[in-house]
Amino acid sequence: MLSATALVWCASALAAGADLYRVQTVVTGQGEANRIIGFASCLEDVLIKVSGAQKLAGDRRLAAYKSNAKSFVKAFNYRDQFLGKPVRDEQGTRDRPYDLTVDFDEKKIDDVLKALGLKPWLSPRPRLAVFVEMENGPRKFVVTADGTPSDLQRDALFAAADRRGMAIVLPSAAALAKAGLEGAKLDTVSSSTLAPLATEHGGELALVGHLVWSDGELGWVTRWRMDWQGRTHVWDVRGVTFDEAFRRGVGGAAQVLSDNGDPAGRARR
Repeated sequence: MLSATALVWCASALAAGADLYRVQTVVTGQGEANRIIGFASCLEDVLIKVSGAQKLAGDRRLAAYKSNAKSFVKAFNYRDQFLGKPVRDEQGTRDRPYDLTVDFDEKKIDDVLKALGLKPWLSPRPRLAVFVEMENGPRKFVVTADGTPSDLQRDALFAAADRRGMAIVLPSAAALAKAGLEGAKLDTVSSSTLAPLATEHGGELALVGHLVWSDGELGWVTRWRMDWQGRTHVWDVRGVTFDEAFRRGVGGAAQVLSDNGDPAGRARR
C-alpha cells in the first residue's frame, strides 16, 4: 500500500485533441463593455496557446487585433461563479463574476499568427512533470498533488497549464519522499535525477521552478529550468504573483518545445 501511495501523482486532464482555440477569462457581469475587454484578453491568450509563443504576452503588435477582438470570436458563453447564491444588492447581476469562455475562429487565428511570423503548434505536446519549490521566509514547501500547504498553488499550476495548452503532472509528497527528495532544494537537483521520476509517472520531461517571496519587490522571484534536446534552458521572472510566475514557467516551456525560441534568449549545453 505504501508503494502504491508513493506512485500517486496528480495530472491535468488536457487531452491530446483539446481545443486550443478555446480560452477563458473572468469578467464582471454580462454587459457588452466588459465582454469586449474579455474578448481582447482572450485573444492574446489564444494566440499564445495555439502557437506556444509565450513571447507574445504584452506584444505591442497585438493592440490592433485586440481592438477588434470581437471579429475573431466564433462563439462564447458565461458561467456564473455565484450560481445558486442570491443577488446581494440593487445592482443585480452587474457586479457578479462570470467565467467567460470564448471559442475563436481557427482560420482567423491562424492568419493572425502568420501575419506575426508564427504558426499553430498542432503536433502532440509533451506532458510536463512540474517540480515547484516555494520559499516565503522560514516557510518552504514543494507543490504536490496532495499536500494541504500547496492547495492554492496546485490549482494555479493546473490553471496555468490549461491556459497555455499544456498537460502537466505533479508529484505526491510520498513520491518525493520515496525518491529521497523530500525537503530537498529542487533547484540544485540535476535533471538526470528528476527525469526517471518524471517519466515513471507519465511526464515526458521535467520542468523545475524555484519561487522566493521578496518583500522588496512585493512579489515572487522565480527561476525556471528545463532540459530539452541537449540544452538547459533557464529563465527568470521577478516581482509577480505566483499565478503569473506559473504562467511564465509553463508558457516558457511551451515556447521552447514549440521551437519559438528560448524564454531568456539563451540556452546552454
